[in-house]
Amino acid sequence: MKHSTNDTINILEPQSIDFSMLDYECSYIPGKMTRMNYRYVHRANSSFVTAVIHRGWRRFGKYFFHPICEGCNACKSIRINVNDFKPTKSQRKAYKRNNDTKIILQKPTLSQAHLGLYNKYHHQKHQKDGWSHKHISQREYYENFVDGAFEFGKEVLYVHHGNLVGVDFIDILDDGISAIYFYYDLDYARLSLGIYSLLYQIELAKKLDLQWIYLGYWVDGCKAFAYKEGFNPQQRLDGFPNIYEQANWEKA
Repeated sequence: MKHSTNDTINILEPQSIDFSMLDYECSYIPGKMTRMNYRYVHRANSSFVTAVIHRGWRRFGKYFFHPICEGCNACKSIRINVNDFKPTKSQRKAYKRNNDTKIILQKPTLSQAHLGLYNKYHHQKHQKDGWSHKHISQREYYENFVDGAFEFGKEVLYVHHGNLVGVDFIDILDDGISAIYFYYDLDYARLSLGIYSLLYQIELAKKLDLQWIYLGYWVDGCKAFAYKEGFNPQQRLDGFPNIYEQANWEKA
Protein backbone atom coordinates (compact mmCIF):
# COMPACT_ATOMS: atom_id res chain seq x y z
CA MET A 1 0.00 0.00 0.00
CA LYS A 2 1.30 3.46 -0.90
CA HIS A 3 1.87 5.74 2.10
CA SER A 4 0.15 9.09 2.49
CA THR A 5 2.41 11.99 1.61
CA ASN A 6 1.13 13.84 4.68
CA ASP A 7 2.11 10.97 6.99
CA THR A 8 5.71 11.53 8.01
CA ILE A 9 5.82 8.84 10.71
CA ASN A 10 7.13 6.11 8.41
CA ILE A 11 9.43 8.28 6.30
CA LEU A 12 13.05 7.22 6.50
CA GLU A 13 14.85 10.56 6.34
CA PRO A 14 18.37 10.08 4.93
CA GLN A 15 21.46 11.88 6.13
CA SER A 16 21.92 15.21 4.38
CA ILE A 17 23.86 18.46 4.26
CA ASP A 18 21.80 21.67 4.27
CA PHE A 19 22.99 25.00 2.93
CA SER A 20 21.89 28.07 0.96
CA MET A 21 23.52 30.05 -1.83
CA LEU A 22 24.15 33.76 -2.04
CA ASP A 23 21.48 35.82 -3.79
CA TYR A 24 21.60 35.87 -7.58
CA GLU A 25 19.45 37.32 -10.37
CA CYS A 26 16.02 35.72 -10.62
CA SER A 27 15.29 33.92 -13.88
CA TYR A 28 11.54 34.43 -13.56
CA ILE A 29 10.98 38.03 -12.44
CA PRO A 30 13.13 40.79 -13.98
CA GLY A 31 14.91 42.95 -11.43
CA LYS A 32 14.41 40.49 -8.59
CA MET A 33 17.05 38.51 -6.69
CA THR A 34 16.61 34.93 -5.57
CA ARG A 35 18.13 32.62 -2.99
CA MET A 36 17.85 28.83 -2.88
CA ASN A 37 17.83 26.52 0.11
CA TYR A 38 19.58 23.23 -0.72
CA ARG A 39 19.71 19.80 0.84
CA TYR A 40 22.40 17.45 -0.47
CA VAL A 41 21.31 13.83 -0.05
CA HIS A 42 23.91 11.23 -0.93
CA ARG A 43 21.46 8.33 -0.99
CA ALA A 44 17.80 9.32 -1.25
CA ASN A 45 14.94 6.86 -0.88
CA SER A 46 11.56 6.98 -2.58
CA SER A 47 9.58 7.81 0.56
CA PHE A 48 11.77 10.83 1.28
CA VAL A 49 11.63 12.03 -2.34
CA THR A 50 7.84 11.64 -2.39
CA ALA A 51 7.52 13.61 0.85
CA VAL A 52 9.64 16.59 -0.21
CA ILE A 53 8.25 16.83 -3.75
CA HIS A 54 4.77 16.77 -2.21
CA ARG A 55 5.91 19.79 -0.19
CA GLY A 56 7.06 21.80 -3.20
CA TRP A 57 10.74 20.90 -3.26
CA ARG A 58 12.56 20.10 -6.51
CA ARG A 59 15.46 17.78 -7.39
CA PHE A 60 18.51 18.01 -9.64
CA GLY A 61 20.99 15.19 -9.18
CA LYS A 62 21.53 14.65 -5.44
CA TYR A 63 20.40 18.19 -4.60
CA PHE A 64 16.90 18.99 -3.33
CA PHE A 65 15.96 22.65 -3.19
CA HIS A 66 13.34 25.37 -2.96
CA PRO A 67 13.47 29.19 -3.03
CA ILE A 68 13.78 31.24 0.18
CA CYS A 69 13.62 34.70 -1.37
CA GLU A 70 13.29 37.57 1.08
CA GLY A 71 10.08 39.54 0.57
CA CYS A 72 8.86 37.40 -2.35
CA ASN A 73 6.48 34.46 -2.49
CA ALA A 74 5.79 34.39 -6.23
CA CYS A 75 6.84 30.77 -6.88
CA LYS A 76 3.86 28.45 -6.42
CA SER A 77 4.09 24.68 -6.73
CA ILE A 78 1.45 23.16 -9.00
CA ARG A 79 0.16 19.66 -9.65
CA ILE A 80 -2.64 18.02 -11.61
CA ASN A 81 -4.86 15.10 -10.72
CA VAL A 82 -4.55 12.68 -13.62
CA ASN A 83 -7.99 11.22 -12.90
CA ASP A 84 -9.67 14.61 -13.42
CA PHE A 85 -7.59 15.76 -16.39
CA LYS A 86 -9.33 16.21 -19.74
CA PRO A 87 -7.14 17.17 -22.72
CA THR A 88 -8.07 20.22 -24.76
CA LYS A 89 -8.60 20.13 -28.50
CA SER A 90 -5.11 21.53 -29.16
CA GLN A 91 -3.56 18.98 -26.78
CA ARG A 92 -5.29 16.13 -28.62
CA LYS A 93 -3.89 17.48 -31.87
CA ALA A 94 -0.39 17.57 -30.37
CA TYR A 95 -0.79 13.93 -29.38
CA LYS A 96 -1.82 12.95 -32.90
CA ARG A 97 1.09 14.84 -34.45
CA ASN A 98 3.42 12.46 -32.65
CA ASN A 99 2.07 9.22 -34.08
CA ASP A 100 5.52 8.60 -35.58
CA THR A 101 7.42 9.54 -32.42
CA LYS A 102 8.97 6.62 -30.54
CA ILE A 103 9.15 6.76 -26.75
CA ILE A 104 11.83 5.04 -24.67
CA LEU A 105 11.55 4.99 -20.85
CA GLN A 106 14.78 4.09 -19.07
CA LYS A 107 17.29 5.04 -16.39
CA PRO A 108 19.06 8.36 -17.11
CA THR A 109 22.08 8.00 -19.37
CA LEU A 110 24.82 10.18 -20.81
CA SER A 111 25.87 10.17 -24.46
CA GLN A 112 27.12 12.57 -27.09
CA ALA A 113 23.59 12.65 -28.48
CA HIS A 114 22.29 13.86 -25.10
CA LEU A 115 24.96 16.54 -24.77
CA GLY A 116 24.55 17.68 -28.35
CA LEU A 117 20.78 18.05 -28.08
CA TYR A 118 20.98 19.75 -24.66
CA ASN A 119 23.46 22.33 -25.89
CA LYS A 120 21.56 22.86 -29.14
CA TYR A 121 18.34 23.47 -27.22
CA HIS A 122 19.89 26.06 -24.92
CA HIS A 123 21.66 27.78 -27.81
CA GLN A 124 18.34 27.98 -29.67
CA LYS A 125 16.60 29.38 -26.57
CA HIS A 126 19.43 31.90 -26.19
CA GLN A 127 18.81 33.13 -29.73
CA LYS A 128 15.01 32.97 -29.53
CA ASP A 129 14.23 34.04 -25.96
CA GLY A 130 17.47 35.57 -24.67
CA TRP A 131 18.34 32.77 -22.27
CA SER A 132 21.84 32.88 -20.82
CA HIS A 133 23.83 30.00 -22.26
CA LYS A 134 27.10 28.17 -21.98
CA HIS A 135 27.78 24.64 -23.16
CA ILE A 136 27.31 22.04 -20.45
CA SER A 137 30.18 19.65 -19.75
CA GLN A 138 29.88 15.89 -19.38
CA ARG A 139 30.52 16.22 -15.65
CA GLU A 140 27.86 18.91 -15.17
CA TYR A 141 25.32 16.91 -17.16
CA TYR A 142 26.05 13.76 -15.16
CA GLU A 143 25.76 15.55 -11.82
CA ASN A 144 22.49 17.29 -12.80
CA PHE A 145 20.61 14.54 -14.58
CA VAL A 146 22.19 11.09 -14.14
CA ASP A 147 23.61 11.04 -10.62
CA GLY A 148 21.08 10.73 -7.80
CA ALA A 149 18.37 9.06 -9.87
CA PHE A 150 18.60 5.75 -7.96
CA GLU A 151 15.49 3.60 -8.45
CA PHE A 152 12.98 6.45 -8.90
CA GLY A 153 14.63 8.72 -11.51
CA LYS A 154 13.96 8.02 -15.20
CA GLU A 155 14.51 9.62 -18.57
CA VAL A 156 12.00 9.56 -21.42
CA LEU A 157 13.58 9.70 -24.86
CA TYR A 158 11.58 10.99 -27.83
CA VAL A 159 12.85 9.67 -31.16
CA HIS A 160 11.37 10.89 -34.44
CA HIS A 161 12.33 9.00 -37.60
CA GLY A 162 15.54 7.81 -35.94
CA ASN A 163 16.52 11.22 -34.53
CA LEU A 164 16.67 12.01 -30.82
CA VAL A 165 14.41 15.08 -30.59
CA GLY A 166 13.57 15.29 -26.88
CA VAL A 167 14.72 14.15 -23.44
CA ASP A 168 12.43 14.34 -20.43
CA PHE A 169 13.58 13.70 -16.85
CA ILE A 170 11.02 12.48 -14.33
CA ASP A 171 10.88 10.97 -10.86
CA ILE A 172 8.35 8.19 -10.34
CA LEU A 173 7.11 8.77 -6.79
CA ASP A 174 4.88 6.78 -4.46
CA ASP A 175 1.90 8.98 -5.31
CA GLY A 176 2.69 10.48 -8.72
CA ILE A 177 5.28 11.67 -11.21
CA SER A 178 7.51 14.69 -10.74
CA ALA A 179 8.40 16.53 -13.96
CA ILE A 180 12.05 17.57 -13.52
CA TYR A 181 13.32 18.97 -16.82
CA PHE A 182 12.63 18.65 -20.53
CA TYR A 183 14.76 19.75 -23.45
CA TYR A 184 14.13 19.23 -27.14
CA ASP A 185 15.09 20.20 -30.68
CA LEU A 186 13.33 23.43 -31.62
CA ASP A 187 13.66 22.40 -35.27
CA TYR A 188 10.77 20.05 -34.45
CA ALA A 189 8.60 22.74 -32.84
CA ARG A 190 5.69 21.64 -35.04
CA LEU A 191 5.41 18.46 -32.95
CA SER A 192 4.65 20.41 -29.73
CA LEU A 193 6.94 18.07 -27.84
CA GLY A 194 6.63 19.94 -24.55
CA ILE A 195 2.87 19.39 -24.54
CA TYR A 196 3.25 15.81 -25.77
CA SER A 197 5.73 14.96 -23.03
CA LEU A 198 3.28 16.00 -20.31
CA LEU A 199 0.48 14.06 -21.98
CA TYR A 200 2.73 11.02 -21.91
CA GLN A 201 3.45 11.58 -18.20
CA ILE A 202 -0.29 11.62 -17.53
CA GLU A 203 -0.73 8.43 -19.55
CA LEU A 204 2.13 6.76 -17.67
CA ALA A 205 0.77 7.82 -14.27
CA LYS A 206 -2.58 6.25 -15.11
CA LYS A 207 -0.89 2.98 -16.12
CA LEU A 208 1.03 2.96 -12.83
CA ASP A 209 -2.08 3.86 -10.81
CA LEU A 210 -0.54 7.14 -9.61
CA GLN A 211 -2.67 10.18 -8.87
CA TRP A 212 -0.52 13.29 -9.38
CA ILE A 213 1.73 15.00 -11.88
CA TYR A 214 3.93 17.50 -10.04
CA LEU A 215 4.72 20.24 -12.56
CA GLY A 216 7.19 22.25 -10.51
CA TYR A 217 6.80 25.99 -10.13
CA TRP A 218 4.45 28.52 -11.63
CA VAL A 219 4.97 32.29 -11.48
CA ASP A 220 2.17 34.59 -12.53
CA GLY A 221 3.08 36.39 -15.75
CA CYS A 222 6.23 34.35 -16.43
CA LYS A 223 6.30 33.33 -20.10
CA ALA A 224 8.38 30.22 -19.44
CA PHE A 225 5.58 28.72 -17.34
CA ALA A 226 2.63 29.75 -19.51
CA TYR A 227 2.20 26.27 -21.03
CA LYS A 228 1.46 24.81 -17.58
CA GLU A 229 -1.75 26.84 -17.38
CA GLY A 230 -3.24 24.64 -20.11
CA PHE A 231 -3.25 21.52 -17.91
CA ASN A 232 -6.33 21.57 -15.70
CA PRO A 233 -7.76 21.25 -13.16
CA GLN A 234 -4.77 22.28 -11.05
CA GLN A 235 -3.89 22.47 -7.40
CA ARG A 236 -1.36 24.93 -6.01
CA LEU A 237 0.77 24.94 -2.88
CA ASP A 238 1.75 28.14 -1.09
CA GLY A 239 5.13 27.89 0.59
CA PHE A 240 7.51 24.98 1.13
CA PRO A 241 6.77 23.02 4.30
CA ASN A 242 9.47 20.85 5.80
CA ILE A 243 9.11 17.11 5.91
CA TYR A 244 7.34 17.18 9.28
CA GLU A 245 4.77 19.81 8.34
CA GLN A 246 1.45 19.48 6.57
CA ALA A 247 1.27 20.45 2.88
CA ASN A 248 -2.01 22.22 2.15
CA TRP A 249 -2.70 22.02 -1.57
CA GLU A 250 -5.64 24.11 -2.77
CA LYS A 251 -7.64 24.19 -5.98
CA ALA A 252 -6.25 26.81 -8.37
